[in-house]
Amino acid sequence: MGIGRQLVGFMPRRNIFLPTICIVLLIAAWTFRAPSSSVDRWLDTSAIRGTTSATPPLTPPFPHGPPSQSSQSSQSSHDNDVDLSAPDAPFVGWPLRRVCDEASWVHGLVYICDNNSGGIGNIRNYIQTCIRYGIEAGATGLVLPRIRERNETDLSDLFADYLPFNYMFDEKHFRNAFAANCPQITLYDDIKDIPGVGGDPYIEYVTPKKLGDRDGCDWKDQNRHTDRFNDQFHKWLNDPKRGRPSPSANHPRLIRFEWGVLWDWLIYRDGPEFANTFGGILKFNDQLLRLGKTALKNMHAYALANGVENGKFLGVHLRTESDALGFWPTYNTQTEAYLKQATKRGFEVAYIATGDPLEAQNFAGAAIEMARMRVVTKTDLLKGKDLEELESLSWDQQGLVDFIVLLGSDFFVGAMPSSFSVYMAMKRHLKTGGLYTRPYKVGTEGDGLSYLVGNYKKYWEGWLFMWDGMWP
Repeated sequence: MGIGRQLVGFMPRRNIFLPTICIVLLIAAWTFRAPSSSVDRWLDTSAIRGTTSATPPLTPPFPHGPPSQSSQSSQSSHDNDVDLSAPDAPFVGWPLRRVCDEASWVHGLVYICDNNSGGIGNIRNYIQTCIRYGIEAGATGLVLPRIRERNETDLSDLFADYLPFNYMFDEKHFRNAFAANCPQITLYDDIKDIPGVGGDPYIEYVTPKKLGDRDGCDWKDQNRHTDRFNDQFHKWLNDPKRGRPSPSANHPRLIRFEWGVLWDWLIYRDGPEFANTFGGILKFNDQLLRLGKTALKNMHAYALANGVENGKFLGVHLRTESDALGFWPTYNTQTEAYLKQATKRGFEVAYIATGDPLEAQNFAGAAIEMARMRVVTKTDLLKGKDLEELESLSWDQQGLVDFIVLLGSDFFVGAMPSSFSVYMAMKRHLKTGGLYTRPYKVGTEGDGLSYLVGNYKKYWEGWLFMWDGMWP
């Protein structure tokens, strides 16, 4: 006997009709009332369609209630379209807004994030680490960050004059990002603009990692106590032994970090959405973007003129300048690794970024001989007024023009543990997953977009911890 006949036989026929009608009506009512998104989540339609269900929905959580369904769809679509690896990508602000909504704000607490020096990888991380701690502490004031100038005659001297924020970054973009997504923080142009500071402001210095029990930790270890930083910081701030009043609008407390607080915050503790977008608050200024885009356009034209299909080129960061540390890969080590990758991937032209013109010439000669690959620099690609403008920039500013061109390369090779190369690889890695990009797999062939030569055996001595403490 068939299953259907067994079920019919289970109930007298005269009792079947009414229960059947009730069940059909209940199913229909549930189906038409349930929003499609609810049905999809319940059924996991991504699995039914043969697509991955690992990527979470692109709608952020909202502590004050979700927006309308149409607003959520618009937000998701917009975020999906953003190429976060672009140097001028629009800022996706809701992850910052979420972090700010979770903070406990303290009137009169002001962070001064101006202990920023070195190259672009270091400077960005100094600023962002300080700001992230400031949000966690509930600072309602932030002095617009400044940048320490590098000594042009001694590249290892990172502490020349203070330069304004727009020396590298777009100030208007930075202000708009906070005004729209973290309005609890007031940005001050200068310390003297903070209400109540007086003529001789007292600034207190702190090193966050000293506020927790870190017995047995390597000094380079990130701060494993960020979940408790707020409590520990305010206990330190309000310690009677410090002899200072609690922060208030009339009695502000000014906080500056001791030099060297970077790679300190484990970025993925905030979730990939924040980790992958927080770097967007620091966009290069218009001059640097324009020169970088012009050089990139000319690089593609150069490749096409040399018969390279689609204008493809290899991006090279040769880190052998006078301030390079002794344990970093040598010129020979870098050159051998880079040309091996060039040959393996069939590149015919390359763009090289280096602050040492002689080393660039040496590399170009080796590339022709060993890989039959032509190599050019930014000074080869920029002409006329563009070249004059480039040459008027500082060493580090010119490096940002390099950075923009290298972002646009078809494959990038660099050196560990240069923060420039690490930042480059992480920024390029955002192409793989956008808002929800997973961490770069360090010490392997990576993501197929970059390769960094270096020592990957030891987490601390090899400075691999940088990957866990840098925002792309």
